[in-house]
Parts: sequence; C-alpha cells; structure tokens
Amino acid sequence: MSDTDPAQMSAEQLIALYATRRLSPVEALQTVLERVARYNPWVNAFAVLNPRALAQAGESEARWAAGRPMGPLDGVPVTVKDLLNVQGFPTRRGSKTTDATPATEDAPAVLGLKAAGAVILGKTHTTEFGWKTPGDCPLGGITRNAWNPERTVGGSSSGAGAAGAANFGPLHVGTDAGGSIRIPAAYCGLVGLKPSYGRIPQWPHSAFGQVSCAGPMARTVRDAALMFSAMAQADIRDPYCLPDDMRDWRDGIDDGVAGLRVAVVRHLGYAPPIDAEGEAAVELAARLLTEQGAIVEYVNPALPDTREIFGRVWGVALARLVNTMAPEKRALLDKGLEEVAEREGKMSATDYLAAEALRTEAAHAMARFHLKYDLVLCPTTPTAAFAADAPTIRPTEALWRDWAPWTFAFNLTRQPAISVPIGLDEHGMPRGVQFAAAQLRDDLVLRAARAIERAVAMPVAKAEGAHACGHHH
Repeated sequence: MSDTDPAQMSAEQLIALYATRRLSPVEALQTVLERVARYNPWVNAFAVLNPRALAQAGESEARWAAGRPMGPLDGVPVTVKDLLNVQGFPTRRGSKTTDATPATEDAPAVLGLKAAGAVILGKTHTTEFGWKTPGDCPLGGITRNAWNPERTVGGSSSGAGAAGAANFGPLHVGTDAGGSIRIPAAYCGLVGLKPSYGRIPQWPHSAFGQVSCAGPMARTVRDAALMFSAMAQADIRDPYCLPDDMRDWRDGIDDGVAGLRVAVVRHLGYAPPIDAEGEAAVELAARLLTEQGAIVEYVNPALPDTREIFGRVWGVALARLVNTMAPEKRALLDKGLEEVAEREGKMSATDYLAAEALRTEAAHAMARFHLKYDLVLCPTTPTAAFAADAPTIRPTEALWRDWAPWTFAFNLTRQPAISVPIGLDEHGMPRGVQFAAAQLRDDLVLRAARAIERAVAMPVAKAEGAHACGHHH
C-alpha cells in the first residue's frame, strides 16, 4: 500500500484520511480516474464507467465536511462486475446476446455498498455469463493482467481482478460459482472471498444460482472484511439469503491462528493438479501458520469425485441458458460455452438429480471434516496466470485441469473460501493460497488469511507493462 498515492491506499486508509480532512473523496477519485485513463486502454477492466462518479464523490465530500458520513464506506471508490445490476446501467454479462436496456434497480450487494456510501466507479468485464476462467468475452475482448499484459487476469471476475491489480481503487465486487472470485484474486495478487452461500443476497439469481455468490475482492484482508460487511445485508428479494447478523466482519480478524486446527488438503474427491511453485506456496503457508501456533496436519476429507458433480451443475446451467435463446442469438455466443451446453445438455433429469444428491453428500462430508479441523488449506490455482491470448480448447477438461480444480468443490458445498496472496513466482507473477472453513464460519477464513497477510509483504503491481508491449496502446 502507498501512504501517498490515494489510488493505492486501502479503503481503511482512505476513510481515516477523509475523517481527519487530510484527503477528500474527490481528490481520491481523481487519482483513481487518472490511473484508469492511463492504464485501462491496455488492461481493459471496464465495461462502462459511471459518468456521475465525480459528482457522487462531491456529495460524499460535503457529508464528511458536515461531520455526517453516510456509512463506513462513504466516498470509497468501488467497481461492480457486469453480472450484477446497477441501477441506470445495462447488465450485459459480457455477451452480445444481451440487450442494452438499463437496469431499474440495484442488485442486493450493490444496494448494500451504496447504503454504506461507496462511490460506484463503473462496471467491470466478466467472461460471458461468467462461464469460464480465461479473461476474455465476446463483448469486451481480452482483459489483461497489470502484473504482465501477456498474462490473463483469470475469470470470470476478470475486470475486477484487473482493476484491483491496476489500483483502480481499493474495492471490487466479483461473483464466484466455481472460483470466479478466488482465481482472478490469485492471478492478480488480491484477496478474494467467496462467502458462505446466502450470506450476500442475490437477485436476480444467475444461471449458476445454486452455487454462485457475490463477494469482495480487495488488496487487503481487512478491506475485504469491511466491504463484506456492507454487502452482507439481508434482502427480501432473495428467498435463500441468511438473516442479518449486523456484524463488522473485521471484529476478531486479528486474533491470529494459535490453537486452530488446519488440514492441508491434497485431494478433493480426485487429485487436482498443482505445479512445484504452487506446492511451495502451500508449504510456506503451512509453515507460517505453524510458527503462529496453529496445529497443521496433512489429511484429506473423504469426498465423492467433485469433477463429476460440478461438471453436471455447470453444464446444465449453461444448457438452460443456451436453450432459452433464439437461434440467431446463439450464433453470437462464445463457442466454448455452446460446446459445454451441447455436451451436457442431453443429461436426463434423473442424472442431474443424482449429481445434486452427490453435492449434498460432499457438503455433508465437509461439515463432518470441519468437526475436527477449523480450516482447510490448499492451493487456489494449479499454476500462475497463463497466457491472456490462449484460445479456449476442450473447456470441460480445462475446467478441472487448468482453471478451477481447487476452487469449485467449495461452491458445491457452499462453505466460505478465501484466496490470499503469498508472494511472487520467479517470473514476477502473484501466487495465492486458499482457506476454507465450515459453512457460516466466514470469520475463520478471514482470520487465517489475515495471519498470512501479516507474515508476508506483498508488493504492488507496477502496471507499466504497456511499454513492453506497445501494440496494446
């Protein structure tokens, strides 16, 4: 974090400076907008910018001047993934098949952020309907990684990852149905939390509504917790949301891991791939936790093959999406999305219900496992970010081999999971590790991530990559 450049400050730093009148929300937003003007042409994070953002920062400044801030995020810039509705802006979902009619109401998470006083900077790119990990979409093109423009940012919260790494403000809304918050967080050196299912209300539910959640992406664990508190407000529109517990998720976040039991997990019903540097990252995390008094063991939960289950849940959701489309619109879709829908769309209802039953079994197995272990520690991704321009080939295999093998199990079980950066590899690319905890124990994953963050110093992306590859100007 920078102590001088507001674009690189945490939300907590900004709020402290606003409160003492040493910085105004307008000044902070202006530094962010300067970075956007400079780097977004090649990073390509935004689907649309909010033309009223500066005016809204001005309103925030007036509230601070009167000593009456609206809420804990008053005047903090936030971006929203283009799968969620923001009133007055279209929700294009990265697709040429959607229309440009502006949404008439805010999604629950957006409403929570606005009620806390956040200034919506704009909407960020997503892979088409959030279907895949490589960070490109038919509507917006390729989103690039601020650490290295030749690498992907990951997805499906591609624009959120890019915006976080490029320091386009401190807080970014992602969504996660199989790793779509945690994967770009790992690739971009950010903290990404997929909360317990129902903690952050959703409306309308996405194609992946049974496994998907919105969540915070930020540069610090405390910022992620602060943002989470604003987003996790019960909403009548979502019949599956949890009741409000009115807590500040930063409470207890610095309590450390002494005495917590941590299972280092290598097997999630199958053996997900992991490269040597990913292995080393997990080993480092295990050592840091042990040094801080955690009890670390190497042990695997007894799960059914999560590939089989997730492949069906994913495939059926995409098939349903494609089948409701007019044939002329289908021609506009990302080819890989159509391929998965075609491949999985022939499934019988009985087969799908069998997968749902197995999903419940997996959740049951994890709940039992967590009676003994407070936390699971495992990789977030099998490798560092791969090439941004790589074509998507054989997406079904790519899903459980290259993209999301370490993340989707925790969507199936609906438990909280977080990715936290643990350093850079030899090529200067970020690596992350992942923690999961029992359902509703979001506090534990935040505490564990904070313990890692305190033990490692993570640099900030220089975002100077455009000079190295001038063709993106």
